[in-house]
Amino acid sequence: MDGNSVMASGIVEKIGESRSLLTHTKFMETRDEIKNIIDAAISDHREGMSLVVAQLVHPKHGVIQDRAEISAVGHRVVHGGEAFQATTIIDEGVIDSIKENIPLAPLHNPSNLIGIEVAASFFPDSLQVAVFDTAFHQTITEKAFLYAVPYNLYSKEKVRRYGFHGTSHLYVAEKCAAYMARPLNELNLITIHLGNGCSMAAIKKGRSIDTSMGMTPLEGLVMGTRSGDIDPAIPFFLADHLKMSLGEIDTLLNKESGLKGICGTNDMREVIDKKNRGVKSAKLALDIYCYRIKKYIGAYFAALENVDAIIFTAGIGENAPDIRHQSCAGLGSLGIEIDHVKNRAKLKDIREISPDGNRIKVMVIPTNEELKIAQETKKVIDTQNMTSNN
Repeated sequence: MDGNSVMASGIVEKIGESRSLLTHTKFMETRDEIKNIIDAAISDHREGMSLVVAQLVHPKHGVIQDRAEISAVGHRVVHGGEAFQATTIIDEGVIDSIKENIPLAPLHNPSNLIGIEVAASFFPDSLQVAVFDTAFHQTITEKAFLYAVPYNLYSKEKVRRYGFHGTSHLYVAEKCAAYMARPLNELNLITIHLGNGCSMAAIKKGRSIDTSMGMTPLEGLVMGTRSGDIDPAIPFFLADHLKMSLGEIDTLLNKESGLKGICGTNDMREVIDKKNRGVKSAKLALDIYCYRIKKYIGAYFAALENVDAIIFTAGIGENAPDIRHQSCAGLGSLGIEIDHVKNRAKLKDIREISPDGNRIKVMVIPTNEELKIAQETKKVIDTQNMTSNN
């Protein structure tokens, strides 16, 4: 970032596979872009970071002269447990806390730690900063985050609801407040993040008071491959009746369920295409998916008591008008309406899709978790510089 403008963006995909992909985009002041793509095997994160650095300092599409110009690196860390309520400069204590939370996020925190280690080796004089997915939801109170299991499972083992996608929920909430020209701490919002992973949040006066994901990202909405809410006794049935192991049940619920489990694919574009071609399982998958969203809207409406706006975001939320329409259909008695023409307009910017003058705004707001992480990292740098100068 240069001030508040993005100088470059990029992604490294499929690290460790036979074919990897690095995409680097440099943004020009003229609003033109210079894009460079490297299609080759990238064996590990260190090799990936080496290629990223090479792009950043490249004579043609680079944006810096030397890696020493990087003053800080922001890292998305999925699970911070109860230890972190805000963006944090990474030190040994933070590393230890991230490690302690590995049992709560065994698929994510180890990879996050690898990213931190590799970045620190390439940028030894830069601050490493952690932005936690769970931090925004640390304002949720006990009545909403506790499960009705023996209390010592919380007090000793920290079994509770944590919630995820916090960076995205906060980002779109702030964008909504700016759009409405009102302070975020005056607004009650329902934010709906629909990607391959899906979650919702009830935000009261700018603070998260409830969220659909739980101790892990498995709870809540129907997702691409995750089941979302199920009867807790189902795993026992699968173990006793089908003789499935714990590992097999975990794989079933996290990787073989959701949209994929109902109609064979987790790609929403394919699900919608199948539904339009008359495939019954695809229609059923969409019905289940949208019905779950609608139920959570109703629940969060009750929890908030008054709602100013409902926000759809992330890949599906931003690009699937049929999902938005079906999820809000029949909620007119709550003051929730969608304008058919606005909903189907092919726009990419922040927009209202509710009728003009509707009391509750229904909005589509593109999320940008990477930008939010950069902003949070810059905020930490500015705070540290201010403290040093004093």
